[in-house]
Amino acid sequence: MSHTGASADADGQPRSRHRARRKRRKKRRVGSFFAVLLSLAVIGGLLAGIYYGGSAVMNAMSGWFGDAEDYSGPGHGEVTVTIEEGSSLRAMGSVLVEADVVASEEAFIQAAERERGSIQPGTYTLAQQMSAEDAVTSLVEGGGVLERVTVPEGFRISQTLERLARESDFEVEELQEALDEAELPDYAEDDAEGFLFPATYDLRRDDTPETMLQAMINRFEQAERSLDLSTRADEQDLSLREIVTVASIIQREVRADDDMARVANVIYNRLDGECAAAGVANNLLQMDSTVHYAVDDYSSVFTSSEMRQIDSPYNTYLNSGLPPGPIASPGEAALEAAANPTDDAYCYFVTVNLESGETKFADTESGHEANVQELREYCRENDC
Repeated sequence: MSHTGASADADGQPRSRHRARRKRRKKRRVGSFFAVLLSLAVIGGLLAGIYYGGSAVMNAMSGWFGDAEDYSGPGHGEVTVTIEEGSSLRAMGSVLVEADVVASEEAFIQAAERERGSIQPGTYTLAQQMSAEDAVTSLVEGGGVLERVTVPEGFRISQTLERLARESDFEVEELQEALDEAELPDYAEDDAEGFLFPATYDLRRDDTPETMLQAMINRFEQAERSLDLSTRADEQDLSLREIVTVASIIQREVRADDDMARVANVIYNRLDGECAAAGVANNLLQMDSTVHYAVDDYSSVFTSSEMRQIDSPYNTYLNSGLPPGPIASPGEAALEAAANPTDDAYCYFVTVNLESGETKFADTESGHEANVQELREYCRENDC
């Protein structure tokens, strides 16, 4: 007998209802699957947030609960940083991290909190990549830079003291008294002229006239060791003081570093008597710079006939050989030139352009006169 209704399964249940239940179960399984995915996504997001947020927190708290990131050693190079008035330790640390003085603010803060001294506002010159402890020590002991003063090459003592007085709170008289008591190297022979090294110096809160001037002397000694001047003076058959005297004349006579070794050549040729045939008798240096020193007048590059007749051991128009000592503070280039002259036959030189510093050399008196004429023409055109 045939029925026109729904067919039945083996268990007697109608097939259509069985399929419906299977569809509902399938929907429930799909829904559960997406629910699990959504839950996992939410949990993953929470875990990521905890991880990254926690890492940031732990990084920030690393200075409290562990060793903060720090450099080792005294560092290298040089960088200038400024600590502003009222800065917190963290603000200071931020400045130092930005300048790569220290590795982290936390290491700096830890070191600063262990230090008994205080860090004053000011400008400091520090090394980069220092240990936090070394950085704090430098800041506490440095006292802060109030000013920077540049002492040019070629200054004599009186000019140097005037420059220092102008840039500091000290009087020239105080500085002179301090210089009289300063510790000079033996080769200076108790005379500081020529041994106050020309450079840029930091003036700090705790500086005194004594510390300022001793720093300049110490800086000269550093240059002397770097250039091995003692050995090289022996090679020139000169004392170290004499080679500094030569360097001081070079420094006052020419501006361009490239000309300095040639000027040294002229000086040594004249000292050795090799210029007698060229018209320079009696080993006379005949340097205007030494006469300017004798009369203490730097208003002109020229000397008058009256000036060249002054009775002074520094007048190299009248006195043979080197003057008694340096006439100015030479820089490193002039010291190097005095120790390493060229091997030429020059006996004369003259600066023919006072603006550019162009200097011409000659090995004969006639050649020199032609160069002097060029200087006179320059001066007629430029009112010098």
